[in-house]
Amino acid sequence: MRRATIARTTTETDVSVSVSLDGTGEANVRTGVGFLDHMLELLARHALIDIEVTAKGDTHVDFHHTTEDVGIALGQAVRKALGDMKGITRYADLHLPMDETLTRVAIDVSGRPFLVWRTFFPAPKIGDFDTELVREFFQGFATHAAVTLHVETLYGANAHHVAESCFKGLARALRMALAIDPRAADRLPSTKGRIGD
Repeated sequence: MRRATIARTTTETDVSVSVSLDGTGEANVRTGVGFLDHMLELLARHALIDIEVTAKGDTHVDFHHTTEDVGIALGQAVRKALGDMKGITRYADLHLPMDETLTRVAIDVSGRPFLVWRTFFPAPKIGDFDTELVREFFQGFATHAAVTLHVETLYGANAHHVAESCFKGLARALRMALAIDPRAADRLPSTKGRIGD
């Protein structure tokens, strides 16, 4: 089974993440940041990855460290759960509509971390959550999952919808890219014979 657990403790946060890549989309999330919990729950549901997250952070300062460190730990957990990566589909891309918003997401589970972020928010906050933190989560995730990730919102007028389209887009891309290709279940999806370097 493709499962992993990661614990990450710093002077700013204490984060634990468990994932099952072949799950049913169950989520048990408690980060102390309500909007982040909501995004992680829909990420699990649409990726069909079971996710458990507990986080305690310096939210009396702001939500930056908690959001970033959860992204880092989730990326590490996904990377660890992938193991040798044999049989994965590897690439995926899609357009994700959310009412008036449309976001394009493309991913390569390559072992080479890179984020291209072309998403702009029409408001600086969603409730008490700073919208700039969405990028911080994606940067932490892409770097530590060691994936190449492109996210571009083509248009959108509602900040909540923009954020949700990014998370749902990532979820659906992960769902496709991490799926085992039955025609190549025992092979790495690379002519190099290795992924990541």
